[in-house]
Amino acid sequence: MLGRECVEGHTAMASTARSRRGGPANRPTTAWAGLQRRIRRLVPRPVRRADLAVFRALAQAELPVIGPMLPPLSRAANHSRLWIAIAAMVGAVGGRPGRRAAVRGLVAIGLTSAVTNLPVKLLAGRARPDLGLVPEIRHLARVPSSTSFPSGHSASAFAFATAVGLEQPRLRPVLLPLAAAVATSRVYTGVHYPGDVLVGSTVGIALARATLRAWPLVDGAPATAATVEPSPPLAERDGTGVLLAANIGAGTAMTTSDRDRLRAALPGIRVVTVEPGEDLPATLARAAGRSRVLAVAGGDGTASAGATAAHDADIPLVTVPTGTLNHLAHDLGIDGMSAVSAAIRGGRIIRMDLGVLDGRTFINAAGIGLYPYLVADRERLEPRIGRWPATLVSALRLMVTGQPFDLEIDGAVRRVWLLFVGNGRYVAEGIAPTRRRRLDDGLLDVRLVPAERPWARLRLFGALLTGRLGTSSVYERWTAERLHVRSLQGPLRLARDGECWQGPEEFTISKRPRALMVLQPPEAVSTLR
Repeated sequence: MLGRECVEGHTAMASTARSRRGGPANRPTTAWAGLQRRIRRLVPRPVRRADLAVFRALAQAELPVIGPMLPPLSRAANHSRLWIAIAAMVGAVGGRPGRRAAVRGLVAIGLTSAVTNLPVKLLAGRARPDLGLVPEIRHLARVPSSTSFPSGHSASAFAFATAVGLEQPRLRPVLLPLAAAVATSRVYTGVHYPGDVLVGSTVGIALARATLRAWPLVDGAPATAATVEPSPPLAERDGTGVLLAANIGAGTAMTTSDRDRLRAALPGIRVVTVEPGEDLPATLARAAGRSRVLAVAGGDGTASAGATAAHDADIPLVTVPTGTLNHLAHDLGIDGMSAVSAAIRGGRIIRMDLGVLDGRTFINAAGIGLYPYLVADRERLEPRIGRWPATLVSALRLMVTGQPFDLEIDGAVRRVWLLFVGNGRYVAEGIAPTRRRRLDDGLLDVRLVPAERPWARLRLFGALLTGRLGTSSVYERWTAERLHVRSLQGPLRLARDGECWQGPEEFTISKRPRALMVLQPPEAVSTLR
């Protein structure tokens, strides 16, 4: 794909590029140019000739139906604008799965661009094709000044389409042909050889799939737990007996349309709102005392407070996913208002474990070390830049400025960056994984990032990128029923389900097996049989 034949017409192209840039083209040094020539000669001569022959054939071909659309499509893909726009739409209308797909697609583009546009292009040094072989009507307004191999547009197109398709298979029939059209447009407009496009597309697909190593796909199967048999009919099918407490200050909050949909399906349901600044635990405790089933709308912090209130009142809890993360709701198979209605009207009651940290219950996870500071810094930045950018900025800041902690964990003295304790065993590897198969296994999922080893933070980051976290020496994981922790440097900041507070020097993390009743939709139940 690379070689002497590919330089044909380069003089004309370089002249055009110089005139458009208004100055002489930069030439590589003699030594660097020699290295590039040796690399290009690694490609067999027949392959190089075939590549040039296919380019000439396509340059002379007329595509009456799709041909006029290819140059505008090629321009739309400049700087990945096309894929960023699609990611915004997928994230806006696709709910949590759509947001995951959009983020994975953008991560794949970033990774692919870093690989193709920097080291590979510099090493290959292949000149652009001869634009004189392509009809002028197809020419792009601006000829790229970078080298030709591989095609960055093709790599980004297939990286995005593949990555989004991994999360949302139903989008593949739309995105893959669109990516192929962008790749074709690069040859049709004369800015790339077919070999550039083929290799770029292959690299994009490979790097998109490589994201699975560091960020596995979410297992869509709902979690299960012991069923309360027989499940008592605590609420009527029309929602009578259910009180919904909506925390309007949590995450995206509960919209008016969400409430209208619930009231249409459950006309007997009562709804109260928790205003910002209101005492959430006290409000939920009063609501639990006035209902047979407590429903809470908000994020993980709201669900955790609702779990405490429902447990104390000995009534079932229904989680309504209107907050930012909603881990428990997704574990239960509750992904929207229709699932909430189904859970109340005909779901089953299951009993899940509760974790206990410093006397406070948690439903998802507790954190010690840098995690509470990450939460506090994120909440400070979130009103200005949004949740996910705030999380990223806070994490990077703590990676640089954070200090390790000296702890005694079950009698062993450890120096740690982070101690994560999950309420139940999580499926995937990672510092804070997000999916469980059972909610009543009686176990704490303990994950620790030690600081005793040199370059621990840098090695941890590398392990996350390469998908080798589970075997990394800077990451430890085990399960336990109890965990005793003592700080060797004074009281610790603690966190559970997104809530932070100043804790004591010594405490125990434990479990209350099957202590909380929760409702699960019948659709989720059917997938478990």
